[in-house]
Amino acid sequence: MKMTGMVCVSALLSLMVPASLAQQSQLLVVQKGDKNLGIYDPSTDTIVTQIPVGGNTGHEVTASPDGKTAYVPIYGDSGVGQPGSDGSSMAVISLTAQKVTGTVDFGHGVRPHQPVFGPKDGLLYVTTELDQTVTVIDPKTLKIVGTIPTGQAESHMLAISHDGKFGYTANVGPGSVSVLDMDARKMIKVITVSGKTQRISISMDDRYVFTSDQTKPQLAVIETATGLLKKWVNLEGLGYGSVATPDGKLLLVAIPSKHAVAVIDLKSLKVIKSVGVASDPQEVVISADGHTAWVSCQSANEVLGIDMAGWNITDAIQTGKTPDGLAWAEPK
Repeated sequence: MKMTGMVCVSALLSLMVPASLAQQSQLLVVQKGDKNLGIYDPSTDTIVTQIPVGGNTGHEVTASPDGKTAYVPIYGDSGVGQPGSDGSSMAVISLTAQKVTGTVDFGHGVRPHQPVFGPKDGLLYVTTELDQTVTVIDPKTLKIVGTIPTGQAESHMLAISHDGKFGYTANVGPGSVSVLDMDARKMIKVITVSGKTQRISISMDDRYVFTSDQTKPQLAVIETATGLLKKWVNLEGLGYGSVATPDGKLLLVAIPSKHAVAVIDLKSLKVIKSVGVASDPQEVVISADGHTAWVSCQSANEVLGIDMAGWNITDAIQTGKTPDGLAWAEPK
């Protein structure tokens, strides 16, 4: 069949563009054991590519709001509060070119850990725990433009309110949560939680902040309006990463020792379901369409997809070694 010149050019261009560069949703997985970022196609449960992020280990990842760039802080080869190397940089990865295209240099060892985009200002906030700060980065220039003190050691994870006004860090060893004024770039308050805490998330209405007690199987529910611990939610095992569902009704919490994800009703603040997954679940993210919860199972070298309509495992992705941090990249 004869094609017009315009159609021929279009066809040729489509052949020149690799399928991996198509505008499609991507699941980003930090593979700690392989020191790389795995990019996966969640529609087929297959790998697109693996990108080395340097000579040391990243733990967490975030994607830019336009879904075109990923950021992986290079934490080091230790666990939080443990001896080991101190990372001092963050890899910047083009998801279309599929390679590292830039680096943020923190200037000294800070163990940068979790990157979070400000929902209003477009700035990138990264926990830099050895400095007891959150570092503020302009993603356009990759320059550090400020810091926010947390007032606590081991400020490992960060959640930001949906209006962009407040930040909350989980301070592991101190067992506390720091409340940050994001505009004034200052610490407002430190909330004592337990002897040790891990991970942090926030409800969709910004009413509650959640962090997992690491001394007892329970989840702390902090009321943001008062800055007080409102309630403990009993869990079947020590909790870890958590995320609120887009409709604001539920919270999903990884329970590593029980190989499960707990489902908490945010109206009653009680566990209403436990979903069995593979061994050692770490982090949970939800797809852009709100239908699937993805959970990294570190010891199993798998990321599983949970259909939140029926709470069944519908997807299984075989990953590189020790998958941990997850992010959803939705090109716009």
